[in-house]
Amino acid sequence: MKKRIITIERQYGSGGSVIGKLVAEKLGVNYYNRAILDIAAKKCNLNPETLESAEENVPTSFLYSLMISANPTRSIQDNLPLSDKVFIMESEIIRDIASQEHSFVLVGRCGSYILEDEGCFSVYIYSSQEERLKRAIDDYGIDPKKAESTVKKADKRRETFYNVNTGKLWQDKEQYALCLNSAELGDEVCAELIVRAFQKYNEVEK
Repeated sequence: MKKRIITIERQYGSGGSVIGKLVAEKLGVNYYNRAILDIAAKKCNLNPETLESAEENVPTSFLYSLMISANPTRSIQDNLPLSDKVFIMESEIIRDIASQEHSFVLVGRCGSYILEDEGCFSVYIYSSQEERLKRAIDDYGIDPKKAESTVKKADKRRETFYNVNTGKLWQDKEQYALCLNSAELGDEVCAELIVRAFQKYNEVEK
């Protein structure tokens, strides 16, 4: 299947968002990341921060079971945790974009799983702990004293959200078409390699 969409999963502080934007610019296509969250927030009349918090707080199956058993008269939709509702809504938005746009770049949001049947070129960006901490402090404005815990917590949230919603392992590199170390290569080279690999793959598939 021709892979027309690029999806990027990334460790916190690895520069995945920056690289994704560079890839989109080089290909002349749209870039999506937080915009998906903003669209979902408008649809359900909530602020993006509330939904972002829900993304980061995926309930365990035990807590979910307790919640359902405590509310037996509620509908299945009502019983769903907000994190599940966010995932469902974002999935619908992403699939809708895929039905309207021939090609685009999507960072995060379990994109490779949601668009698995649409033909996507999946990428995983990782980096060294040292470089991730440096980017968190220099680029994201994180307090140096809190940088290490921030990086660790962010990765855990992303991993949990991905694993729970996809049934796959976020850091299992075998599931991605391309894995790149941004600490070794730099953002620009990573973006160029993604573009070249994406274009080469589609040339072979023609």
